[in-house]
Amino acid sequence: MTRMSTNQNEDPAYSCDIVQQKSKETGHLEKHGLIHREEKTFPSDIGCDALKDKFTPRKHGLNTPEEKPFSCNICRQIFSRRGNLKQHMRIHTGGKPFSCVICQKSFVSKQSLALHVRGIHSDKKPFSCNICQRSFSYNRDLKRHKSIHTGERVFSCSACKQTFRLKSYLVRHIRTHTGERPFFCDICQKSFFDKSALDKHKVAHTGDRKYSCPVCLKSFTRKSHIKTHAKIHTGEKPFSCDICQKSFSRKYHLDRHKVIHSGEHPYSCPVCQKSFTCKSYLNKHSKTHTAESAGES
Repeated sequence: MTRMSTNQNEDPAYSCDIVQQKSKETGHLEKHGLIHREEKTFPSDIGCDALKDKFTPRKHGLNTPEEKPFSCNICRQIFSRRGNLKQHMRIHTGGKPFSCVICQKSFVSKQSLALHVRGIHSDKKPFSCNICQRSFSYNRDLKRHKSIHTGERVFSCSACKQTFRLKSYLVRHIRTHTGERPFFCDICQKSFFDKSALDKHKVAHTGDRKYSCPVCLKSFTRKSHIKTHAKIHTGEKPFSCDICQKSFSRKYHLDRHKVIHSGEHPYSCPVCQKSFTCKSYLNKHSKTHTAESAGES
């Protein structure tokens, strides 16, 4: 630790000799120095960003992976702090005690509320895509968006080798193998693989369609559905086939179209083994067996 200037009008008086991290108080820097010691009892891989006010190893995740004594009795996820478990339980109970003063939308944590306010109500979007110029409030959202252009799918399922653009998509997919359905409807107790499916289901109970198209006044249950629907009016078709150049308003439609070129029929009927290019065709076909069964009975 190096002593710097003590002039009250100047920058912090103490500096880390290893990475030049600075602090106004020697106590904070001494705790920070534990990161660089060889005789430490916790890992230092979090780097020097750990130097914060009221720094504690446990608070900043320096406890070892084994130190997670708090377990969710519903989905068995484990946590190192009781507060994290308490916040996690709201996913299952539906508790959302933190409300936005602007739109009254509620959230499970203060952090989620803060992200919402900055992402939705703030005009500040400093992170821009250099391909389509779309801007974002957070750098992580920009990185996630860029994978749409690159087509990069770096997350792979170890069970079926299917790949995904985002880790969250992989986590959700893995539940189709494990059968885990940790999200429960507090009205009918039906369970779901992910929260978005639960939210969509709840509309069946409430009938709430609060998002309306300003052009044709058609209403929707989710804001994202309006954005997709709006392309009908604008004629926007940003997703193009790299083989025949045909364009589509939704990536899902592009993916379904590409099967025409590949000749792939990934959806098979479990009754007669007939295969189809898309799931909707399979669902339509399956009704023929349902009708046959009804006629025989």
